[in-house]
Amino acid sequence: MTILHVLASPTAAVSSVFAGVDVCREAGLPLPEGVRRPVFEDDLWDLAEVVGLPISLALQHRRFNFAVISNPRWRLVAKELVMALLAPHHEAVASLARAYRTPLHVSTSHGRLAELIRFMKWLPTHGVTSLEDLNSNDCDAYLAHRRYERDEDDIVVGERSSGTRRLAALIVTDLLNYRDLFTVDRVPADLRPWSGAAPSAIAEDKSGVGQNKTPPVSDAVLQPMLAAALHLVNVIGPHVVELAGQIRVADRDWSTKTVDLKSSTRLPLAEIKRVLAEYERAGEPLPVMRPHHIQDRIDAGWSAQDPLTPIAFSVLARQAGFRQFHTAWLPALRGPVEATLKVVGAERPFGRTAAHVERADGNGTLPWTLPLHREEATTLIGIVRTAAILTLAAVTGMRASELMELQVGCRRPPEEYGPDLVRYRLASKLIKGQPLGGTRDEWVVVHDAYQAAALAEQLHDDPVEGNPLLGRFHFNSRYQWFRDWVNGPHGQRLGLAPIPNERLTLRMLRRKLAIEIAYRPGGLLATKIYLRHVSTATTEGYASRPGGAQAELLAEVSGHEQQRNLELVLAEFRNYQEGILPTGPGARSLTEFFASIDGKLDQAAPAPKAQRSDRDVLNLLTKRAKVLHLGPANYCWFTDPARALCLRLAGTPTADRPLIGMCDSARCPQATHHPCHRPVWAEHAERTEIFLGQLGATRKTERTRLQADYDRALRVVAEIDAGSATMNEESA
Repeated sequence: MTILHVLASPTAAVSSVFAGVDVCREAGLPLPEGVRRPVFEDDLWDLAEVVGLPISLALQHRRFNFAVISNPRWRLVAKELVMALLAPHHEAVASLARAYRTPLHVSTSHGRLAELIRFMKWLPTHGVTSLEDLNSNDCDAYLAHRRYERDEDDIVVGERSSGTRRLAALIVTDLLNYRDLFTVDRVPADLRPWSGAAPSAIAEDKSGVGQNKTPPVSDAVLQPMLAAALHLVNVIGPHVVELAGQIRVADRDWSTKTVDLKSSTRLPLAEIKRVLAEYERAGEPLPVMRPHHIQDRIDAGWSAQDPLTPIAFSVLARQAGFRQFHTAWLPALRGPVEATLKVVGAERPFGRTAAHVERADGNGTLPWTLPLHREEATTLIGIVRTAAILTLAAVTGMRASELMELQVGCRRPPEEYGPDLVRYRLASKLIKGQPLGGTRDEWVVVHDAYQAAALAEQLHDDPVEGNPLLGRFHFNSRYQWFRDWVNGPHGQRLGLAPIPNERLTLRMLRRKLAIEIAYRPGGLLATKIYLRHVSTATTEGYASRPGGAQAELLAEVSGHEQQRNLELVLAEFRNYQEGILPTGPGARSLTEFFASIDGKLDQAAPAPKAQRSDRDVLNLLTKRAKVLHLGPANYCWFTDPARALCLRLAGTPTADRPLIGMCDSARCPQATHHPCHRPVWAEHAERTEIFLGQLGATRKTERTRLQADYDRALRVVAEIDAGSATMNEESA
């Protein structure tokens, strides 16, 4: 039978080259023993149990449902295409000139199938019932259809991303590149959509070109968000661990999940009286129901003024060993319950005797929680888990996939190198760009991240080593709940600053961390995390595993550092042109460099009035920008290691980087001071003066040292003021 007969008769008995193929075996996807193995003919390929798939891959993206394609010929085409994408080494696929040579990931293949399903649903609505009839106009129309977001009235309300357009173009090119593989329907061989342009060009996709498009999270969001997360992890977290233990005990002993509860056909008066006596002996209030259950009782005829209306009699019954409370028991129990109620009162069952903690805003102490119902308690536990995720993400730069690969037991034993010199590591997997199963990796982290991982373990429902620590989570939903809780009465009661209602993603946190380390070394990432510690941990993680995830993060940091340095050098060059001169031991050298650059620009100018762009200046400043290092109170121009005072003091004159922590910028010939450093020196002088005033008459040695330090700070401030006065004098 010829291919023309096949296409004319879709019901003909034609066998695909993949007929009878075990999908997972052909694609090299391992399955556990005893799990049903999908075969090519199945309309649902369930790959949920494939060993090594990342935890971050949702279940719906592990299941390939071809049944939603109503046309049986196109359903076969879809199966053949997906099988070819998963198994490019199959002999029928390997012979295709334009087929992929490496297997696509399960998630990528699922995305192709989802787009193919959209395409095959769209085609009949535009009069295309066979792929043979597809033409370039149809391809243009589908791309336009996927380019714009429309409302229910078919009115354009927005434009979709370039990634969406690229995927739409990829599906068409896939159908063309794999056409010889398809058995019952295929696109025309002479089809050349978009004149043969690549899908990325068609979609105007510029990803990977130029700057990162992911915006960093704003300081207005990061500061209160991370401060709240750290407060919940470090201050509230230990108490929430105890709360979680109380819930586990309650679930085991007197919840609806408790096993071995009895069904009573009699009034268990003696048993419930025993429970009431235990409440009195412990001085614990009787449990109350949630408000909507109280309202249900009132609607059923209970009096709102009855003191027993709020009491959770079902809890008392279960604590007495019985599965259910019967309303008929109430008359006999009223007297004993009211007597106990007068002694101990009534309250929500969890978090009753909360310890006092410091408010986050420093305005005194208060109980860490008010009494809670069970649902409120589990909500609080979830909020603290989210705080742990936010802390880990914000101070490590881990991607979502890497966070989800953390396991119970991921904390490596701390490595102590001396007083206050402790290194903390977390073990996980690198997923992005790695083969199936990922690559084991370790992160060197600060103590706050290590503590967040420990808290997540303590709050785990089944903390058996090897179980996923955080599991699969939807960050957007979790963050919204976290923000609402912080901004609500519970968070405001603890003194947490409100978090603005702005978008936040894990990618934004990662980029913010990279920029913060690059642009503000020695500063604050939030109200508690010192960037120099985060930067040190990131650098050590890179050094210990040069091919690991922290190496990628450090590469991002390095790129931001170069951009930062160029901006700073350009700003100082513009200051020089305005007459604001650098000061410090290295000022003369830097001023001479700026003068030479200014001279080169004058020589290159084609006319006296020609405007010199920042780009021209940056080209000349790039080399000097590469040697710029930022100290907390100076700029270090590390042009000659032999002249670096810090390296001479440390006995490492051949090092390739300065030791900023040992910088004495008032004496180092490569250090300069600028107006931006004046507040640091002025504050240092002010504090030193206060210390001098507090010294006793007998502490002469310390007074001499501090006096010299104070004089130096005043001298630097005076020099900075003098360097800035030049422009003011000229203006006058």
